[in-house]
Amino acid sequence: MDPLSFDQLLDYLDTQESQFVLDSIATHGFLTATIVGPELPNWIEALFEGHISEIPANVVDGIKRWRAAILAELKNETPIELPFNEDAGSEQAIDFSEESDIVAWSIGFVDAMYGDDASDWFADEETSDDVAVLTLPMIVLSGIDDEDPELAQMRANEDNMVQMVNGIESNLTELFLLFHTND
Repeated sequence: MDPLSFDQLLDYLDTQESQFVLDSIATHGFLTATIVGPELPNWIEALFEGHISEIPANVVDGIKRWRAAILAELKNETPIELPFNEDAGSEQAIDFSEESDIVAWSIGFVDAMYGDDASDWFADEETSDDVAVLTLPMIVLSGIDDEDPELAQMRANEDNMVQMVNGIESNLTELFLLFHTND
């Protein structure tokens, strides 16, 4: 097995037409959720929806190395670098369309949140409200529950959406601390 470079891994993810492979942006969201949230023992199986045997071994290896690098960033107290083309601090409008990177990333994140019934982000009654607030941006941005009138109303308010985007990075750190420290 020849290990893939990071660029080769991203190229693979972005050119695959398999329904079981997320693009690189959504994969980053998925991996981020598996790191900041509760343990997801079968995360690699969940990522490929149980079709891991159809994925080349060097791709699986590359995904595992990518996840380890993201985790190392957090452990070094470096915020997770988000792969958005949108710059929430700029004067340009952020793209919230279904094709945008931020929506793809959020979909990947939410896929991991609900990727395994054994991993319930809201199981602890003491932290469930905090988890709901911290994951709200990803839920809203993903459009996962487009039938919910409250979420639709949030999505319709662009200022609210920009605030959510601006809060994601700190929310990820808070989630990590919530699930992985005793404080």
